[in-house]
Amino acid sequence: MRLESLPKSNELKTRKRVGRGPGSGMGKTSTHGEKGQKARSGASISAWFQGGQSPLYRRLPKRGFNNTRFQTKYAIINLSDIDKNFKDGDVITPEVLKERKIIKKQLNGVKVLANGELTKKVTVKAQRFSSIAVSKIEAAGGKTEVI
Repeated sequence: MRLESLPKSNELKTRKRVGRGPGSGMGKTSTHGEKGQKARSGASISAWFQGGQSPLYRRLPKRGFNNTRFQTKYAIINLSDIDKNFKDGDVITPEVLKERKIIKKQLNGVKVLANGELTKKVTVKAQRFSSIAVSKIEAAGGKTEVI
């Protein structure tokens, strides 16, 4: 084996000198070709870019855990709704709320929120209550009961 027959390493390769006139063979467009996105100055296209095609990360189905299937959703009712639709001394349950069409679906239960004022003495039976709603109902002389 002779030294000149060895493959050239990158250290010995001469650098490609572009844009040095037509005689060099790499003049005018400087190896960028004619027009197009990559021929423009400042052109850098990310590795995952696929032109106008829908990108791979959007075509593939999403994997992994997502809590939306298991989360507990509550039908929400405000104190203002209770005050508007019920009389003094009424017992309010999720079934009554659905029957009177105040809520559409019971979902995983009913949650009472403290929006609005309550002036009537009512007994409210629900799955959840906000702490302020409990204090407002009891201040009006009513009762709360967690089902």
